[in-house]
Amino acid sequence: MTTAKTRILIIDDEAQIRRFIRIALETQGYEVVEAASGREGLAQHDRTKPQLVLLDLGLPDIDGKLVVEQLRGRSHVPVIILSVRADENEKVTALDAGANDYVAKPFGAAELSARIRAVLRAHTGRPASQPVLHCGDLTVDISRREVTAAGKPVKLSKKEFEILHLLTHNAGRVLTHGYILRTLWGPEHEHDTQYLRVYVGQLRAKLHDDPAKPRYIANEPGVGYRLLEQAA
Repeated sequence: MTTAKTRILIIDDEAQIRRFIRIALETQGYEVVEAASGREGLAQHDRTKPQLVLLDLGLPDIDGKLVVEQLRGRSHVPVIILSVRADENEKVTALDAGANDYVAKPFGAAELSARIRAVLRAHTGRPASQPVLHCGDLTVDISRREVTAAGKPVKLSKKEFEILHLLTHNAGRVLTHGYILRTLWGPEHEHDTQYLRVYVGQLRAKLHDDPAKPRYIANEPGVGYRLLEQAA
């Protein structure tokens, strides 16, 4: 059972959606705060200091992506986007603006709850300066640049290690292709997604990670990659 002290802010203009989410989350012990617009959501964030925000992109007053940017200017609270918008560019833009995950409507209570747990674990479980990162049976030693998977050492190239380090540090969070490329190769390579796919393919092969049934690195089609916490 989740502690009742975990406060979640829902920003969505549809009352039925807010009610559905509230009922689902309160039965699991979460405290729920609601807002029906972007401005109200920002005010509720400042007033209630939630541990996580569920945000619809199609708000009546402010585009949800702008709300993400304003939230990022105020705190590091994790944000999960909830939207009927199916355009992959919308997902990428929202994630690049600072959202942690994206769930397409309609969704089930079980799926949403699982995403919330994963994002909260990723947000609270890893100090930024941690020299050794763990995710299940995957261990990444930053200072020694050593990796083990299922207890066996894995030899990686410099760039493969950097990709895995970035994914592990953000375990449970979707990292867009553009974010990974900008971070590791620079802004001039932001659109070289095929280049990134080659490196991720090599990394998966060395980790013996089947893309069809990933144990470590999951592909978010058209968006980016996520290190799976169920490696735990």
